Amino acid sequence: MGKAWKFGDDIDTDVIIQGKYLVINEPEELAKHVFENLRPEFAREVKKGDFVVAGENFGCGSSREHAPLALKATGIEAVIAKSYARIFFRNAINIGLKVLECKDVDRIDDRDELEVDYEKGVIYNKTKGEEYSINPLPDFLKEILDKGGLVEFAKSLREKA
Repeated sequence: MGKAWKFGDDIDTDVIIQGKYLVINEPEELAKHVFENLRPEFAREVKKGDFVVAGENFGCGSSREHAPLALKATGIEAVIAKSYARIFFRNAINIGLKVLECKDVDRIDDRDELEVDYEKGVIYNKTKGEEYSINPLPDFLKEILDKGGLVEFAKSLREKA
């Protein structure tokens, strides 16, 4: 269970992590600057297990992996959005950041307490007593996420061979 950090539509990768920080190689250091201009308190106050909740086209902009890496390093459980920029979505899956699509994100408010049942494909809003469906991921993407990302998934395949 975690708190919702609510954002709007078209959250650009440069809003998630500014270009001036791309020289930082450590994800934990990048995490200190996530949403720095949009919500300066985010990096200080986000807790392990919290959720980033957004509208349409989350992660638009550049194709750099820094944005999903920085988000994952904050300790968030997942990003929940109506839709994603395709390259952000794939980069997130590749590094093991859970990205959930939900058409009902407008019903979630900032600071609502959320819990996700991945098996049932349901988000529980504990604050409002509501449930929202998650668009299911294809099995092969679930496998990649379960292994922690594409590199670990590939290693597991090699070990099976």
